[in-house]
Amino acid sequence: MADLFETIISLSKRRGFIFQSSEIYGGLAAAYDYGPLGVELKRKVSDRWWKAMVYGHDNIEGVDASIFMHPMVWKASGHVDAFNDPMIDDRVSKKRYRADQLIEGHIARLEKKGEDDAAARVHAALVEALNADEAPKALYDLIVAEEIRSPDSGAFDWTEVRQFNLMFETQIGALADGENTIYLRPETAQGIFVNFHNVRETGRLQVPFGIAQIGKAFRNEIVARQFIFRMREFEQMEMQYFVKPGEQMEAYEAWSQKRLDWHVANGIRPSKLRWHQHEKLAHYADAAQDIQFEFPFGWNEIEGIHSRTDFDLSAHQEYAGKKMEYFDPQTQERYIPYVVETSAGLDRTILMLLCHAYREEEVGGDKRTVLKFNPELAPYTVAIFPLVKKEGMPEKAHAIEADLRGQFNVYYDEKGAVGRRYRRQDEIGTPFCITVDGQTMEDDTVTIRDRDTMAQDRIPAENIQHYIADRIEQWTPEA
Repeated sequence: MADLFETIISLSKRRGFIFQSSEIYGGLAAAYDYGPLGVELKRKVSDRWWKAMVYGHDNIEGVDASIFMHPMVWKASGHVDAFNDPMIDDRVSKKRYRADQLIEGHIARLEKKGEDDAAARVHAALVEALNADEAPKALYDLIVAEEIRSPDSGAFDWTEVRQFNLMFETQIGALADGENTIYLRPETAQGIFVNFHNVRETGRLQVPFGIAQIGKAFRNEIVARQFIFRMREFEQMEMQYFVKPGEQMEAYEAWSQKRLDWHVANGIRPSKLRWHQHEKLAHYADAAQDIQFEFPFGWNEIEGIHSRTDFDLSAHQEYAGKKMEYFDPQTQERYIPYVVETSAGLDRTILMLLCHAYREEEVGGDKRTVLKFNPELAPYTVAIFPLVKKEGMPEKAHAIEADLRGQFNVYYDEKGAVGRRYRRQDEIGTPFCITVDGQTMEDDTVTIRDRDTMAQDRIPAENIQHYIADRIEQWTPEA
């Protein structure tokens, strides 16, 4: 599975999905740039999310809040005092780890060896340690008791566990002193909460309603690895849904199912997804669970659904001195709404789609690499080939290309044998390939090849748009 992950990383660079940031200078750890294909995939995923959230509901509106916010926002939210991860260092390799993830790795190894009772025992101890008054000491004691060794050096020579704040600090204005310290936002949610009344009033919204946002967030992760799964600069797709107190669990269950269904509709097999209940709830939550995907490196979170209670609006009311209450015109009540949050990592969703779509197949004794994306998400929807670069075929192919560009993202290729051109498009996930050949010049028909089945249909050129649109609409995810 590790080899598969490295193959996907290599393909991502070679085919223009994702590049190492600042690569000509040796790169910057845990920072990546999206190339021509990657940015198309990313745009289509974010557009699909926005359509599902905002356009698909009459009571959800969008915002795009500033990355820079007043520093008191993060004091009120609890991030200044409590946004920490438990950090531990291997004295031999000098590498740093999250203590809870070290223990989770130990549990996974026990399960793999079939030692389920031992794994359950350690899991129970981990939950107890995470909820202990002195969690860092409890985690350290568990690591020592289990004799968990460094994954890199194999040594058993650890520092103490200590808390590490994940927020990036910077200064605003001309003076570099403490009074000018602000933070790069570690989440997009607070930009929604501080705009609660602004959006509600201008949108003429009544509870229940939601506010959606897609944007960058920044966390100084202790361990940022596994390609774009864990980065220090990443993008979130979040929606905060405001409900009447007492109705949050109904909304929590409903949004949990909706969000799982969205990933399945994108083409992810249900067997590759699962729910993971939080062992330790955040200070703001009364319920929380994650949707996890089975990556080549194991099960990991792609989206969290949290019932955040009224913590955020209440905290901002206290710290800002501004009323964050809602007046219900139906019941004549005043209350601070509770919040159900859906928070998906856009970069993690991209990585999930790449891992899930990747296939290696044998065709006629040769290996075919193919990315079987949902056709709506594929970077290019259609590629167009003239069979040869003469007899008017390139001109006809360019005319079809121009006609399709208004509706689809199109790639034109006239270099090399048609078979090799097919393979190039398979490898980047293009669902349809059109070939202009000699018969086209006689009767104005073309062949359209399906990426997944490799079957070819011959149709009139004037029917291409309708044919592709129908095939996309009829596409269904794998069972």
